[in-house]
Amino acid sequence: MIYLQLFLSMFQIGLFSVGGGYVAIPLIQHQVVELHGWLTATEFTDIITIAEMTPGPIAINSATFVGIRVAGIPGALVATFGCVLPSCCIVLVLARIYYKYRSLEGMRRILSGLRPAVVGMIASAGLSILLLALFVQGRLPQSPADLNLPGVLIFAAALVGLRRFRLSPLRVMAGTGLAGLILYPLLGL
Repeated sequence: MIYLQLFLSMFQIGLFSVGGGYVAIPLIQHQVVELHGWLTATEFTDIITIAEMTPGPIAINSATFVGIRVAGIPGALVATFGCVLPSCCIVLVLARIYYKYRSLEGMRRILSGLRPAVVGMIASAGLSILLLALFVQGRLPQSPADLNLPGVLIFAAALVGLRRFRLSPLRVMAGTGLAGLILYPLLGL
């Protein structure tokens, strides 16, 4: 039964995550944290972090890691297949339609209409991850005690390193991972 639930959940994610992997993050969060309760919000953030660092599309990596966490290696295979299957079918159909009707004005308008929605979904995913990283409960703080101070410091350092000093994202990820390894145990978090 868990395999069927995993497949159907990831199939829905694969079916409705138009615009890339980051768009899938709020959909995955809804399925695995809110709807099924397979992961906590913190576990979900950890999985997204690992999925971002590993090679490959973030949505597929996330589905694989969720599948492993929920039902081991068979769960990873089922979840990954469920996430990939809709995309494969949709891409085959859309490629045929696009090449046939690409010069029509209506096609251009449809694609232009999708862009703002995709940007909104990516912004939503980014905001969800930002809230989980900076605040203890993953939502706006009620008091200063709700602020994740090490998370805020690491975020600020990463932002400055990326924007001001144009550091390589790989170096920033390695540095922030090391900072987390040192700061969190040091502060008892």
